[in-house]
Amino acid sequence: MEVQGKIKLIGDVQTFGNNGFRKREVVVTTEEQYPQPIMVEFVQDKTDLLNNFNIGQNVKISINLRGREWVNPQGETKYFNSIQGWRIESLESAAPSAGMPPVPPADQFEPASDFDDDDHDDLPF
Repeated sequence: MEVQGKIKLIGDVQTFGNNGFRKREVVVTTEEQYPQPIMVEFVQDKTDLLNNFNIGQNVKISINLRGREWVNPQGETKYFNSIQGWRIESLESAAPSAGMPPVPPADQFEPASDFDDDDHDDLPF
């Protein structure tokens, strides 16, 4: 699953417990008729993925929906959901790199006309 939108907030890395569990949250505002602020959490080593992103950037986040069941001390069962990100990509076009010539469109190339079916590749595989 994926969520697309503009980054509204990037939280700090939070560490929990003695085992060093880490979590970092990002809020993305969807761009639809009724925009929604969606909070996505990145955990453990995935928290570092947010280091290269800034507020205001348009992104696509690959997510997993997670659910948990918990029974409180009174015996009542409670359910919790979370949205966990595992990849984030910028949707903004990168500036063309210097020194790379532009590639012409595919229709600018002509098909090979001197192809002979009797020719055999000399490749060993």
